[in-house]
Amino acid sequence: HPWLGIPPCCWVPPCCRVPPGLGIPPCCRVSPRCRVSPGLGGVSALPRYSLYARTRLGYLFYQRQVKKARERYPLGHSVPQPCHFPGVKILPIPVLSNNYSYLVIDTGSGQAAVVDPSDPLAVQAAIEEEGVMLEAIFCTHKHWDHSGGNAALRQQHGSCKVYGSTLDAIPELTNPLEDKEKVKVGCLTFEALATPGHTVGHMVYVLDGEPFGAPPCLFSGDLLFLAGCGRLFEGSPETMLASLDVAVGLGEDTLLWPGHEYALECLTFASLLELDNPALEQKLQWATQQRQEKRSTCPSTLGEEQTYNPFLRTHRPELQAVLGLRRDGGEHPDAFRARVLKEVRRRKDLYKPT
Repeated sequence: HPWLGIPPCCWVPPCCRVPPGLGIPPCCRVSPRCRVSPGLGGVSALPRYSLYARTRLGYLFYQRQVKKARERYPLGHSVPQPCHFPGVKILPIPVLSNNYSYLVIDTGSGQAAVVDPSDPLAVQAAIEEEGVMLEAIFCTHKHWDHSGGNAALRQQHGSCKVYGSTLDAIPELTNPLEDKEKVKVGCLTFEALATPGHTVGHMVYVLDGEPFGAPPCLFSGDLLFLAGCGRLFEGSPETMLASLDVAVGLGEDTLLWPGHEYALECLTFASLLELDNPALEQKLQWATQQRQEKRSTCPSTLGEEQTYNPFLRTHRPELQAVLGLRRDGGEHPDAFRARVLKEVRRRKDLYKPT
């Protein structure tokens, strides 16, 4: 289907209704020519991604994810560790099998915003437990595991606004944002930053911590994880590198609140690239202990990340040497760093955690 970028063999009719368990009726079956991937229940490469991001099958797969996660992790996949500063509280909400939503509360007024409400029931439970008023939903991007709860929460909280980029098809979007636009929720000020690469309209949100004597807080969605970064579904290595540089430019003391609990996997992968990195070794030991106790590994700081996250170390000669890459004569430094990023991302995509 040319408009959706989906080949005819993979096109799903709009009328398709997949019954529970994803028993796919004949009208929705994917051609054998498209290889089935167990990881997403779809097909490989672009067709598989297109099915998830651009058709009803993606939403149905998300609903199945929610149902299975609620059964498997009735209390969430991790023990949340709230972060308090004078006047503000950040509550990570573990959702699905490894996602995080974040409830950010102005404790003075009781007004709150939520970032990426994957599971509306879990988010609503946190809202009720905290006794706050939901004023805003900040959506980093369109993928259902970050935006799937928008509609239900909007229905329950009529005055709540949904913020995000118009470049992504974000459900229930009410207030489109441009790069570097600011939004106030009570006494909280958030700045939206355009960070394309994972999706064309990906945005991150930075909470200004200065009024509360706190560092900036980066809610990074699928741009940046502890020791990792998001897949390049809709962007080039050059685009992702520029977006990561935007994040790094926020300062070393900035707290990183990522969209997923991927720390152990990402740190283990990073340790295969840098065998002699004390900061990486120490962080891996710490994360291993945290995950054994089912405790969250966030936040980290951007200063920390630059000591062990390979996607933020593309300028480091030791990483370039491990990858067997050299800068060509006359090659721009950023063009070379993009090549390094591309190779790290390629290896991470092929990496199979044990």
